[in-house]
Amino acid sequence: MGTRRRPAPAIDPVPELGLRPLPRPWGRPLLQVASPMPLIGHIAFGVIDRGTNVLQVRPTTLCPLSCIFCSVDAGPESRTRQAEYIVEPGWLASWVEEAAREKGVPVEALIDGVGEPLTYPHIVELVRLLKSSGVVRSVAAETHGATLTRRLVDRLEEAGLDRINLSIDTLDPEKARRLTGTPWYDVERVKKLAEYIARETSIDLHVTPVWLPGVNDRDVVEVVDWAYRIGAGKRWPPATVQKYVAHRRGRKPRGVREPTWEEYWRWLRRIEEQTGKRLTWAMEEWGMRPAPRLRNPLPRGTRVTLQVAGPGWQRGELLAVAPRQRRVVTLLSAPWARPGQLVPAKITHDKDGILIARPA
Repeated sequence: MGTRRRPAPAIDPVPELGLRPLPRPWGRPLLQVASPMPLIGHIAFGVIDRGTNVLQVRPTTLCPLSCIFCSVDAGPESRTRQAEYIVEPGWLASWVEEAAREKGVPVEALIDGVGEPLTYPHIVELVRLLKSSGVVRSVAAETHGATLTRRLVDRLEEAGLDRINLSIDTLDPEKARRLTGTPWYDVERVKKLAEYIARETSIDLHVTPVWLPGVNDRDVVEVVDWAYRIGAGKRWPPATVQKYVAHRRGRKPRGVREPTWEEYWRWLRRIEEQTGKRLTWAMEEWGMRPAPRLRNPLPRGTRVTLQVAGPGWQRGELLAVAPRQRRVVTLLSAPWARPGQLVPAKITHDKDGILIARPA
């Protein structure tokens, strides 16, 4: 465990723009995101459309784990995060429904995030709201399982959850605690819950270990064998293996080199040959297909007046809104800006509708 850095100076949120303070976890501000804050434009919360019939739905940034390979530096030991967010469930569901109607196709709502989605206190309500919208074909949720309980599984099944994507990287208890950077993480408990999901509920289970070359090579094979054995994959593929990616601001385990995509695919094919179990799947087998993208009212290069709403997700960032365009924007290079201030800015990034700007 590393030594936590001193919290950044407080930047007050603006309640009138939809940011309200909650009790702080780990010394960082925790903000509730609600109306009228737009929920498209940020990578950490809200709705993300990547041009398919799957919408990423991000209700929270919180995570109780400090995984040693976390690409988004989540959890209590984060060294880069400045603030955490929780989105009001009704507001989030309304944006998902609006996005799905604009795309014009039934969508899968994939509840994921830059944290642990099942820390979200309103997860059952959110699933119920999404399933009752009339435009959401299926709802899936990603988790490491640390906060999962049998009671929560039963409530999620009742609310209509279709699939759980379980990220479990080893079946060895000691190694699991080391990889999660969390001494209380109990992989045996997570295994029992996964087996309950697969065998005794209508929720499908998809198992997604991360391959860390030289660290859990054999463990990944054991996880895949276990996933097939317990009956994962009732409607969707039973298992895939995630590639370890060393992001600039993420955590990098000592001695672990990020594999190239060629090395990754070659390793997967070798594991498939050795085990006789599939790990690669076509989009169609997931029910995924290309779909119209949401309109982008702020393409790269656009000049726009932003209003500062509060602290950004990571250090050096501010959260800002473009009210007329109904988008939330990450504002960089503006340490002098104050909450509520209007800032003339230029959009410098707009990939998949995720917006970053700098003062013009």
